[in-house]
Amino acid sequence: MILNGALINGAAVLAGGLAGSALKKGIPERLDRTLTQGLGLCVVFVGISGALKGEQVIIAILSMVIGTLFGELINIDRQLTRAGYCLQSRLIRGSSDSTFAESFVSCTIFVCVGAMAIVGSLQSGLSGNHEILYAKSLIDFVSTMVMAAALGPGAALASVPVFLYEAALTLSAGAVSALLTTPVVNEMTCVGSLIIMAIGFNMLKITDIKVANFLLAPFLPVLLCHFF
Repeated sequence: MILNGALINGAAVLAGGLAGSALKKGIPERLDRTLTQGLGLCVVFVGISGALKGEQVIIAILSMVIGTLFGELINIDRQLTRAGYCLQSRLIRGSSDSTFAESFVSCTIFVCVGAMAIVGSLQSGLSGNHEILYAKSLIDFVSTMVMAAALGPGAALASVPVFLYEAALTLSAGAVSALLTTPVVNEMTCVGSLIIMAIGFNMLKITDIKVANFLLAPFLPVLLCHFF
């Protein structure tokens, strides 16, 4: 089936999130804090590695500026946080865990942003080959498990947006493949990785950035690469 890759990836994120949530319950507070800091450092490293794929600084700058302006106008962070708290109230009654929404938002960005999601989805849609998304599923399972253990069960719900995102790319592969050339994907990865770095800095308590308000930025290179 054409959506097998997206389905497996979504299932892997859900399973990783549930496994990590179960592990979190048995982790002492001091270890939990240290684990979060260690994961934060890893997230920053992942962000730096991806950001280096960009070749045109002007595209990264314009994408971040324009994307942030629209993100702030829409206030995506508030909308996603509200969705996270709404899901929390329905799924975990009586819980006041303030990290639920943060975990949901952070993990959603982490698993959706990057070249593997884009290239893997296009490959699934164009050739029915799901190898890239299967490999990404394994990586996301481990990443989501660790993130859920550090931040909480909200990470498991990232399975829904990652499935919808990859399914949309897969089904529209024939129409968008000409736009998503290698240079465009590299610039998208670069901008998305800057957002991943912001997640890492937040986890390290260095900053308190509303990362969700940057969500439109990684898609802008699709347009900007045609002008630069």
